[in-house]
Amino acid sequence: MPVHTEKTRWKSELRSLLALAIPVVFSELGWMSMSIVDTIMVGRLSAEAIGAVGMGNALYYAPALFGIGILLGLDTLVSQAYGRGDLDECHRWLSQGVYIALIFTPFLMLFLWAAPLVFPYLGTNPTVSAQTTQYLRMLNWGTLPLLLYAAFRRYLQGVKRVGPVTFALISANLINWVGNWALIYGHLGLPAMGVRGSALSTCLARVYMAGVLIFAAWKNEAGRGHSLFEHWPGIALERIRSLMKLGVPAAGQIVMEVGAFGAATVMAARLAPAALAAHQIALNCAAFSYMVPLGTSAAAAVAVGHAVGAGDGPCARRAGWLALMLGVSFMACSAVVFLVAPHAILIIYTNQADVVRMGIPLLAMAAAFSIFDGIQTISTGALRGLGETRVPMLANFAGYWIFGLPLGYVLCFWHGKGIIGLWTGLTLALIFISLVLLFQWWRDSSKLQSTL
Repeated sequence: MPVHTEKTRWKSELRSLLALAIPVVFSELGWMSMSIVDTIMVGRLSAEAIGAVGMGNALYYAPALFGIGILLGLDTLVSQAYGRGDLDECHRWLSQGVYIALIFTPFLMLFLWAAPLVFPYLGTNPTVSAQTTQYLRMLNWGTLPLLLYAAFRRYLQGVKRVGPVTFALISANLINWVGNWALIYGHLGLPAMGVRGSALSTCLARVYMAGVLIFAAWKNEAGRGHSLFEHWPGIALERIRSLMKLGVPAAGQIVMEVGAFGAATVMAARLAPAALAAHQIALNCAAFSYMVPLGTSAAAAVAVGHAVGAGDGPCARRAGWLALMLGVSFMACSAVVFLVAPHAILIIYTNQADVVRMGIPLLAMAAAFSIFDGIQTISTGALRGLGETRVPMLANFAGYWIFGLPLGYVLCFWHGKGIIGLWTGLTLALIFISLVLLFQWWRDSSKLQSTL
C-alpha cells in the first residue's frame, strides 16, 4: 500500500475515533464532576465532612460499579452487532441489560445499607464515620437510576449516539450543583441537611440522567421506525448468560481497581482528618484527569468492536493503538499540571492550610502514575472491544490486592510513612498493571490480521 494512502487511512480513522471519543470524554468528566461538586460544596463545612463524602463515595462506588461493570458486556455485543449492521440485535441486547439492572439493584442496595455497620471494627474516626453513614444511606436511593443510566448509555455509545450521553451528564451537573447549594446549606426555603443534602442532590441528578437517556434511546429507535417499548423483548436467559460471561470479569476488574482506592481511603480514615481530606482531594484530582483516558477507553472498546463486527482486523488494531496514543498524550500533560500548580489546584477545594500542605506531595505522586494509569485503562477498553475481559481483572487483582495495597499498608502504618506510604503502594501497583495490559493488547492485536 502506498505511504500516502496508509497515512490517509490513519488520519481518517483518527478523526473517526476523536468524533466518538470527545463526547464520551466529556461524559466521563461530567460523571466525575458530580462527586467533585459534592466534595467542593461540603468543603466549607469541615475536614470531617470532606472525609465523609470521600469515604462514602469510596464505599458506594466499589459495589455499585460492580453492577455497572456487568453491563460493560454491552460495549462488546452492541458495538459488534452495529458493526455488522444488525440494529435489531442492538435493541435486543439493550433489553437484557435493563433486566440485569433491575435484578441487581435490590442486592446492591441491601449491601450498601449494611456497609456502615463495619465502621466500628475499622478504627474509623467517629465523627467521620457518623457523617459517612448519613451520606451513604441517602446516596443508596440513587442506585436503580444509576444502573438504568448505565445500560442505556452503553447502548447509545454502541450505536454511535453519544451526544445525548454528554448532554445528560453536563446538565445533570448543573442540577446537582444547585441541589447541593440548596440542600446542604438550606437555601430556597429547604432544610439545611449537611452531607445528607449532598447525597440527595446526587440521587435527583441520577433520576434526571436516566430519564434523558431513556428518551434518547426511544427517539433513536423511533427514527428507524421501531418503537422502543412496543417491541420490547422479554427475558432471554441465553443472552443474559452471554452478557454475564463478558460482564462479570469486567465488573471484577472495576471492583478490583475502584475497591483498591476505596480500601486506601478506609485506611486513610485511620489517620488524622487532615490526612484523609488531603487524600480525598488528591484522589479527586487524579480521578478527574483519569476521566479522559477512561472516556477514550470506552471509545476504543466501541471502535474496536465495530471493526471486529465488520470483519476488519487491521482497523480494529489501529483503533486500539490510536486510542493509546491519545490517552497517554493527555496524561503526560496532566502530570505536568500536577507538578507545576499543586497549590492552585488544592485551594479550589479547601482553605485549610494543613490539608493543602499534605496534598502537595500527593499530587506529585499522582503525576508519577498518570501515564501508567492512562495505559492500563485504555488497554482495558481495547481488549473489551475484542471480548477479552478476564486478563484485566486478574491483572488488577494481582497488582492492587496482592502487591500494592499490602505494600502501602506496611509503609503507612509499620514504617510510619503515613499517607505517602499508602500512595507509594498504589503507584507501584499501577505501573505493574499497565505493563501487563499493554503487553496483552500488543499480543492480541497482533493476531487480528489472521483471525478476522
